[in-house]
Amino acid sequence: MEYPGQELEIFDKANVWRKYLSILIKKYFKDDFLEVGAGIGSFTSNYHKNIKNIVLTELDKKNIEILKKRYSDKQNIKIESKKINEIGNKFNTIIYLNVLEHIKEDTLEIQSALDKLNLNGHLIILVPAHQKLYGKFDEAVGHYKRYDIDYFKFSKFSNAKIEKLIYLDFIGYLLYFLNKLFFKDEVYPSKFKIFLWDKIFSPVTFFLDYLTRYRVGKNILCVYKKI
Repeated sequence: MEYPGQELEIFDKANVWRKYLSILIKKYFKDDFLEVGAGIGSFTSNYHKNIKNIVLTELDKKNIEILKKRYSDKQNIKIESKKINEIGNKFNTIIYLNVLEHIKEDTLEIQSALDKLNLNGHLIILVPAHQKLYGKFDEAVGHYKRYDIDYFKFSKFSNAKIEKLIYLDFIGYLLYFLNKLFFKDEVYPSKFKIFLWDKIFSPVTFFLDYLTRYRVGKNILCVYKKI
């Protein structure tokens, strides 16, 4: 399988945003940890030193090779080219960070992930928000859709409850909307735009997200607890 997008290396430099996200979700991180769709391991670097028994899954062959080069010397990390329903283990934490939107049968995927959680374990999902913003970038990287919060709000899963459900990146929402309006033909954002968003605007959005009580943003963060 080959991943259609070309943005992973560009966004690999967005370390301020990833640190912000990590702060918001690290309290749910426990040993026996699964990161689905790890890509080239950009987010993995934020937590791998503090967690035992990590499994990274990735279906793209090139990304698998990058993950192996990046983390093959880490004794606590195992790299698999498997889908969630092909993994035999159970976990205390499972994360899907900008992965679910690439999966057509997304509701079935969430249920499969919940089935792989131990009791009281957490499933953490980050997805792009607002279908009205769907554009050439989403199409190019293989997004089936962007999400509205009601998809998660009314839980479809009898074995889980919602622990956290918020919007993230207030400034990013405005920037994304303006970029879509004024750069209609652009597919991938330039490295300079990613630099500005991550290093200049992301620190501001930390405070604006808090002040707006996480009610506006270009991403949705959902955390399910297995019951």
